[in-house]
Amino acid sequence: MMRSMFSGVSGLKSHNTRMDVVGNNIANVNTTGFKASRVTFADMISQTLSGASAPERGSIGGVNPKQVGLGTSVSSVDLLFGDASVQQTGKNTDLALSGNGLFVVSRDKDGKDKYYTRAGNFSFDANYNYVVPGSGYHVVGWNADENGSIDTKGTPEGIKIKDA
Repeated sequence: MMRSMFSGVSGLKSHNTRMDVVGNNIANVNTTGFKASRVTFADMISQTLSGASAPERGSIGGVNPKQVGLGTSVSSVDLLFGDASVQQTGKNTDLALSGNGLFVVSRDKDGKDKYYTRAGNFSFDANYNYVVPGSGYHVVGWNADENGSIDTKGTPEGIKIKDA
């Protein structure tokens, strides 16, 4: 009797986690760059009540093992990186990503503290740095040289558009 209660309770706890994830997905449906999540469940270990036995000479057959499941658990909460529909914003500094990529932003223009985002609503500050409006975080990447070449083997730094 107690095993069945523990199985039921573990199922309720796992379902509660799933409902939390679904609620978070719904709450952020209009958040720019938000990626939904999903919950994957797994069986918890089973308790073996009796082992298997091979068929004996002259008998009908062997005996299968008897196992009792002890419930379920949350195996993982996965981030879904499917593409959203791209929308025109009318602002030529906004960007969109396709696939599993993320934008890298940093508090400083040297890109030491790195943070990642899917939101591509960027702007320029007074010094022509490509930044996240509101926070002032610098968008990190590789700047073009005087000839317009980009060396992706160099160290990423804050993107800056030179004043012409």
